[in-house]
Amino acid sequence: MGRKRKGRAISGWLIIDKPAGVTSTAVVNKVRWALQAQKAGHAGTLDPAATGVLAVALGEATKTVPYITDALKCYRFMVRLGQATNTDDAEGTVIAESDLRPTDAEIVAALGAFRGEIAQVPPQFSAVKVEGERAYDIARAGDEMDLAARPLWVEKLELVARPDADHVELEMVCGKGGYVRAIARDLGAALGCHGHVAWLRRTWSGPFDASDGLSLAQIDALAQDPALDAHLRPLEQGLADLPELPATPEGAARLRNGNPGMVLSASVDYGDEAWASYQGRAVAVGRYKSGELHPSRVFNLD
Repeated sequence: MGRKRKGRAISGWLIIDKPAGVTSTAVVNKVRWALQAQKAGHAGTLDPAATGVLAVALGEATKTVPYITDALKCYRFMVRLGQATNTDDAEGTVIAESDLRPTDAEIVAALGAFRGEIAQVPPQFSAVKVEGERAYDIARAGDEMDLAARPLWVEKLELVARPDADHVELEMVCGKGGYVRAIARDLGAALGCHGHVAWLRRTWSGPFDASDGLSLAQIDALAQDPALDAHLRPLEQGLADLPELPATPEGAARLRNGNPGMVLSASVDYGDEAWASYQGRAVAVGRYKSGELHPSRVFNLD
């Protein structure tokens, strides 16, 4: 028999507006402590220097994390032109400089190459694994790596502001696995002037918005107070990008046991991924086949 987890068996999402200077893991640990939750995780790491929305999943909501991780996300960031750093952000050491400064028109023209399906090489200082080691550990040891390019869908990339010749503010909406630091690096290279991220903020991620997030000061103030529970969002918000299929009573019972269950649908195709609900709560996620949902994840919300 497995050892029982300590803490409260609560499920849902808590949205945090992460400040700079703290890791995503530290935020999750604080939330878990504040709610005395048995289980917690986050949907999409932010670098310590980055700010913005960090969606923390609790309990059964951790099973929906992949759907938020896969969802589109929006970033606002400032690129410092004229300097490249070894980390591709302001935390690193300057390794190259240029006096060249592109015009606004040149920047706008260059952005077109970074939209749509692009191939992106991760930064040397990243969590990518290289022969079992994290790239950032290898980079900190002073070694350089040839990292393979990865596909990235960029829905939107636009110039927002040009406060001075050295800085350009951009907004990007992209899919899973994007490195904003790599965008800044590669844009600087394309413009012939170098570039790195001066600051970065994730404004929204899937259905969650930074403007709705709690600060860490609020988490501290409400820690282990029932009032914090009122800020929890339903697990179902993590499934916002999937179609919902109401289950029959018998179907819900079968799905809860991990078996295919009857659902009511006329809006999804055979083999589509969807989630089944019963009396307003999520029961399972799976594939729709001939009137039944075949579950891949089952939720225990009793």
